[in-house]
Amino acid sequence: MSRQRNLFDPNGVRPYKLSRTRLENFLDCARCFYLDRRLGIDAPGGPPFTINAAVDTLLKREFDAYRDRAEPHPYMIKAGIDAVPAEHPNLNVWRQNFKGVQHHHEKTNLIIFGAIDDLWRGNDGRYIVADYKATAKNGEVNLDADWQIAYKRQMEIYQWLLRRNGLDVDPTAWFVYCNGNLNADGFAERVDFTVKMLPYEGDDSWVEGAIVEAWETLCRDEIPAAESDCDLCAYRKDATTVEEW
Repeated sequence: MSRQRNLFDPNGVRPYKLSRTRLENFLDCARCFYLDRRLGIDAPGGPPFTINAAVDTLLKREFDAYRDRAEPHPYMIKAGIDAVPAEHPNLNVWRQNFKGVQHHHEKTNLIIFGAIDDLWRGNDGRYIVADYKATAKNGEVNLDADWQIAYKRQMEIYQWLLRRNGLDVDPTAWFVYCNGNLNADGFAERVDFTVKMLPYEGDDSWVEGAIVEAWETLCRDEIPAAESDCDLCAYRKDATTVEEW
């Protein structure tokens, strides 16, 4: 799919907005990232995760009720988190897609942004990044799978952004991980979830370098080489050997 808007111009003078998701795309495959942001050829999109979005919406509503009362959510109490859902004047903006937490990175003239799920504040005054996840799998949820590096980097980019907005951010972030029960006797118009609170010690020291590398990639006139472990690059390569247009 080719698009002609919101493409990076190496000679442009206006700041260019680059989302957390697009930065993650660069880390996955520089070639696909370049084709998308520089040439307007994006990867095919998948179906929307509407059940996950519903869980996000309901959890936000639930945590907001405790935010209004300045009380910890029971999940936080059970996990021993000494904090409450944070009150911050920018929270509603920081949660909005296409707005989110923003920072103008002057060296590259990129505006990096990402929408957080929630922000808590510890009794020590430090802010805690929280993210909601939903799945349905046998066994307990964890953060051990190789592909979940994307979840961890997501948290670290949020921490990096919030720190550049002047917040004192706790290095420990929390995943509110909801796991749908696959062992119920039937559907009966509902799915029951077990919620597990997973801490993650973030380290955002890599973010600055990744932003610069992504910008340098976009400034070049050559398309990067295909990544050996990129499924989409492999598909493109294999398809060109047999297709005729």
